[in-house]
Formats: sequence, structure tokens, C-alpha cells
Amino acid sequence: MATLGRAGREEGEALAERFATALAGELRAVGITLDYAPVLDIHTNPKNPVIGDRALSERVEDVARLGRVIIKALQASGVAACGKHFPGHGDTSTDSHFELPLVEHPPDRLRAIEFEPFRAAIAEQVAFIMTAHVLVPALDEERPSTLSPKVVQALLRDELGFQGVILSDDLEMKAVSARYPVPESAVEAIRAGCDGILICSGDLDLQARTLEALVRAVESGTISAARCDDAFMRLRRAKERFLMGDRPAAGQRIRNLRQVLGRAEHQQVAAEMAAFL
Repeated sequence: MATLGRAGREEGEALAERFATALAGELRAVGITLDYAPVLDIHTNPKNPVIGDRALSERVEDVARLGRVIIKALQASGVAACGKHFPGHGDTSTDSHFELPLVEHPPDRLRAIEFEPFRAAIAEQVAFIMTAHVLVPALDEERPSTLSPKVVQALLRDELGFQGVILSDDLEMKAVSARYPVPESAVEAIRAGCDGILICSGDLDLQARTLEALVRAVESGTISAARCDDAFMRLRRAKERFLMGDRPAAGQRIRNLRQVLGRAEHQQVAAEMAAFL
């Protein structure tokens, strides 16, 4: 993504649009209709060990502008986009895969800088937004953002007005799992306002235990029926938006793969991006 940010304003936008259109075409060809992109974190800390060149730029206006172009092109091509990681993971010095990063900015700075790309994404009707496993004491002194109603519900949903699907980042990352068992954090993430959760290692037993914990939480009233209905409605709306319509038969899909994957036009986009490495 950083290559797009280096390409200049007009050239970068045109290249970002062609890139996202090519990416969406290849994803759709293999049956993928949701891409966890783009990263909307602003790379303001050059020592950030986890965001790095996944960020579009260190400038807020460039991230907001290019992020919006990518979202529009992906979704126009039938692939749901997911902006991440709210409320911002760009100015951290630790990797949330291994420990809980601290973001020490005051609310005014967060609203002026970190939130701007998310505002642009929401204006572009991005389908999904993913939370960050970061601790922002100015917003919530105790809970990582993924598990914080003050961040997920009060800020992202109520203040910024996001009406799409909110997903947690992977709950097995140590930023959360070192303190909260995954089944517990799943319940807390849904209570905070997330509509879906990620558990990414492929541990089927852990996934089953988490589902059981969620069922028990609903049955006990720990997760309200209204919270479940709201999440279900948002997920259903996203599926209707990106999964409706005719699907080609198996033989046609195979022919589509041969025509789409790695085609010369897409290779040209990759080569142009590589020029800005």
C-alpha cells in the first residue's frame, strides 16, 4: 500500500483505482467477496513494527483520499471492503500480535488525525470496519478498544455514524488473549458493539468453545437479544449487498479463472506499483 502513497496525488489515485479493480476481479474469480482492506492507519510512527508498508502514507489526507478510492473501486467490483484498525494503530511502538500497544493521544488529536480516514471510509459507505487491539487511555483507561463500548459503540457507531458491520481483529492476538481467554473476549467484543469476531488460527476446539460461550451469554442475558438482532441485521444487509445475484456454474468459473488470474493488465498494475518501492 505504501507504494500507492508514494505515487503522487493524481497518479496515485488512478493507480489505486486500477489496483483495487484488478484485486477485486481476481478475488471474485476465486469466490472471495470480502477483503480485509484497506488499512486506514496513518504511519506517523516510523518505528511501528506491525503496520509498516501496509499503511498508505504518513499523511492523514493521503490515507483518507487513497483509502476512499480503494474502497469505492473494490465495492464497485462486487467485493466488500473493510477499513482497519479503528480507532487507529499507526502511532504505536509495539506489535499487537504479541502485546497490547498503548496510544497516548488526547481525544482532540484522535478526532483530528486518526479518525479522519475512517470518516472518509464511512462517507464512501465502506461495508466493514475492523477494530484495533490497542489501549487508548483517553478513550477507555481499562479495556482494549475491541472490547470497549466507549470506543466501538459510543465513538464508531454513535459519533461517527457507521452503519455497516463492525468486526474484531483476531482475538487470539496476545494484545487481548494474554489477559482475556478467547471465549470471554468474544462475549465482551459483541457486548461492546462488534457484530462479528475473528478467531484465525484454525483451532476448531477453541472456535467451538467460543460459540458455546456466546450462546450461554445470550441465554443468560449477558448479551441482549437486541444486540444479537442488531448484529444479525447488519450482517444480513452486507450479505444482501455483496452476495445477491447470479453465480456462474463450475465450468464457467474455471474458465473465468484462466481469463482473470495474472492477466497482463493486472501484471502491468503490479509493475507500475513496484516502481515506487
